[in-house]
Amino acid sequence: MQITREQITGLLLAGGRGMRMGGVDKGLQTLHGEPLAAHVLRRLAPQAGALVISANRHPDTYAALGAPFGAAIVADTLPGFPGPLAGLLAGLRASATPYLLSAPCDSPWLPADLAARLAHALNANQADIATATTVDADGNTSLHPVFALLRTGLADDLSEFLDAGERKVRAWYARHRTVEVVFTDERAFYNANSLQELADLEGDRGPG
Repeated sequence: MQITREQITGLLLAGGRGMRMGGVDKGLQTLHGEPLAAHVLRRLAPQAGALVISANRHPDTYAALGAPFGAAIVADTLPGFPGPLAGLLAGLRASATPYLLSAPCDSPWLPADLAARLAHALNANQADIATATTVDADGNTSLHPVFALLRTGLADDLSEFLDAGERKVRAWYARHRTVEVVFTDERAFYNANSLQELADLEGDRGPG
């Protein structure tokens, strides 16, 4: 049975330390006059029936950004900024739908068909997790693990994984039936890792 938009909760991952940007809240840095998180929300919202923002700092600011989309704000239940899996767990716990679509706050050009393609692959392969990968002109592949569609029933297993002190996204994915979906547009997954990289984007309007 086809996965519908209403069965998906979109999760914006904005709970990191932003260490490669000098410790700033990455999702609130501006691109073309708007916070990065606003760009991502605008592309994520049409692909999901509900939205959640994982944020460990500035919850009021994120609440204002998410208000036009009806987004709820959640924080990690584990202390010390333990990484994206903690954000995923918060999103899985907050979701009232059978599926969760996650995306990072620093990738303003995420594909408009991300949910549709991941959902098709997850269904076709009877998988638990579908995640994105790209292939460059030389045939080299790059996995983008936090662009993923997950069954929300995985929450308890992820909680146990984190309680055991584990933090690696790929190691947790390896515990489940995971399918990788190839996207051809690498730029759609571009993320700004430094303030200079973000500044370099100002003259670029992204993929068409």
